[in-house]
Amino acid sequence: MNIKYNELKELIAKALENNGVDNKRANLMAKIHADSSLKGVGSHGLNRIPRLVDFIHEDLVDINGDLQLVKSSGAIERYDGNLGFGVINAIKASERACELAKENGIGLVAVKNTTHWMRAGTYGEIIADNGYIGLLFTNTESLMPLWGSNEKSVGNNPVCISIPSKSGNIILDMALSQYSYGKVDTLKNLNKNLPYPGGFDSDGVLTDDPEKILESGRFLPIGYWKGSGLALCVDLLTSVISEGRTTYDMDKENSWNCTGCSQLFIAINPRLLSDADTNESIINNVKGKVEEIDNKSTDSVRFPGQGLLYREKRNLENGIEVDDMYLKQVRELAGNL
Repeated sequence: MNIKYNELKELIAKALENNGVDNKRANLMAKIHADSSLKGVGSHGLNRIPRLVDFIHEDLVDINGDLQLVKSSGAIERYDGNLGFGVINAIKASERACELAKENGIGLVAVKNTTHWMRAGTYGEIIADNGYIGLLFTNTESLMPLWGSNEKSVGNNPVCISIPSKSGNIILDMALSQYSYGKVDTLKNLNKNLPYPGGFDSDGVLTDDPEKILESGRFLPIGYWKGSGLALCVDLLTSVISEGRTTYDMDKENSWNCTGCSQLFIAINPRLLSDADTNESIINNVKGKVEEIDNKSTDSVRFPGQGLLYREKRNLENGIEVDDMYLKQVRELAGNL
């Protein structure tokens, strides 16, 4: 089914307000979730709302929690997220990183004790839209095996790199598993297999069956042992600087869905040592080369984030295609069947 952007946003806001969230927070959360669905990432948009409401009622998210400054030194600040909405904490942390970058050329904000930030690209876009390069990291509970292990033993620890450009920001947003949990869960509900193997079944055999991967809980690291090592380093990077929970701390507490996770938000001023026109020329030269690359597949060759721009334009014109099951659940939560 297709739904208009504003209708989806109002529906999500109403569902959250009906479950105790104040109007200001509900509308901000609704915008971010609706934007994700608009850009074709429904797994972190509309589809997450029923689960988020469950977390609210299970006290896994403090609907009134807010960022609290713990320590600062020059361009670096550390905050406690107080288990508030990960989305709202991440917006504030991204904006603060930009303010620090404006003052110092670079800004780093570390956040501990926060919750799922949904789509990492949201915050890469905030930083890039302000004219800064963004580097963002989060850890999670264990979702995939360290290479050589037969058990879940490292998080899929998403990473985002964003580069501002007048011709369209470059936004690389990826979990360090071959597919994010949300993508696997979405394809399972659609009774579709993954395009490529994305994890192991309960017997340790690589599979493209999302149901078998969710059953075993063993997602495949990107680049096999390389992704495994990178995920471990991201865990240490986020937890050491934020003085927050590691993946193993979250495992010990039986945390789920990034509850109590650690995050980093870095903004860098690309105009500090070169001018904006030079930067734009470099970026456009690379984009031009990407467009010239011979395409032998059904999917177009594109720079990271280009698909988001295309889907946003298409969905604003035609409406957003959403999963009927999740739409029904959110309408029930909103009292608007």
